[in-house]
Amino acid sequence: MSEFKHTIKTGFIEALPLAIAIAAYGLSYGVLANQVNFSMAATVTMSALVFSGSVQLVTVAMLAAGATMPSVLFTSILLNLRNLLYGAALAEGLAPAKKKWRWLLSFGVSDEPFVLGSTRFKKHGPDPLYFGVISATFYLAWLLSSYFGAFIGDQIDPLKFGLDLAFPVTFTALLVPSLKGKPIIATAVTAAVIVILLEYLWPGNDLKVVITGILAPLAGLYAARRTHHA
Repeated sequence: MSEFKHTIKTGFIEALPLAIAIAAYGLSYGVLANQVNFSMAATVTMSALVFSGSVQLVTVAMLAAGATMPSVLFTSILLNLRNLLYGAALAEGLAPAKKKWRWLLSFGVSDEPFVLGSTRFKKHGPDPLYFGVISATFYLAWLLSSYFGAFIGDQIDPLKFGLDLAFPVTFTALLVPSLKGKPIIATAVTAAVIVILLEYLWPGNDLKVVITGILAPLAGLYAARRTHHA
């Protein structure tokens, strides 16, 4: 088997378990979007153009609560600021790709491709093709599940079947093996503490994700500096 075909096969196989979890998450989004009177076209178009589960679910919830469009856009930007850091971290691994392809690959920069892509780059070096395969797999899973969720509409309750937990549980399982070294562990522990405290003091507010994303890495940077000077 050629290296090209081997990379495609490897990317698809490694992305498939998480793609299934993403599909469950996308199903929830489609159902919830239908329940707040999103049309089928609007639901699927949003998945095709935005491709961000957190932003799409928050948008649906905010619009259902009567939020204004400027507030929805501002919240969406805050939620996706982490992708700037992801992109910077992945830049070296995607560098061999031609500029026109890097623009396309940047659309796939999000939580799941970052975890698999960065792990791949550490083991095998830069691999734009692998990143493209896993991103495309996740994109198709999200797009199709969004459509199916909107299609079945009110016939299923995603919370009743625990579909809202499919993605975070699977993502955590992928993340745990990467928790090595004091800076990474410090970041993870700090993030957990901040989220728990904010949920206790400020329950149900989605800004806790943004706040945690800004503050937790500071603990990792501090731990890295202490380790470097030790």
